[in-house]
Amino acid sequence: MSLGPPGASLNPEQGENFEDMEKQFAVKAVQHMSTYWSLLERIRGSDLRLTKIDDEILEHFKTTFPEFDPRQTIDEDKMKSKEGKEKWRNFMMAYEKKVDDYNFGTMLRSNPKFEYGEKETIFGMCK
Repeated sequence: MSLGPPGASLNPEQGENFEDMEKQFAVKAVQHMSTYWSLLERIRGSDLRLTKIDDEILEHFKTTFPEFDPRQTIDEDKMKSKEGKEKWRNFMMAYEKKVDDYNFGTMLRSNPKFEYGEKETIFGMCK
């Protein structure tokens, strides 16, 4: 599979749906999810540190997304709208040189009251 010439950038709005890339993402995301869930069963989320800059990321998140309420269900349509994607992309790009796999993607529980499940999980691809 060719993604274009070396050094070429991909336009997320015009790119193809790269099925193999999505499968690779899904496998890695599930592995991470399982690991994080195991950690959360032993450590309070507020005590868990995944990077050296967790506090910086949290403060940046709160500034960028002041309307976010962690007790509420995430509006997936709003998050994945053109405006939502742009806001997330700008947030994520601040960590390009600071966090490995900063743009790989993630799995989110749509509601903190429920564990991960087919209807409670959002796949977020940062393209």
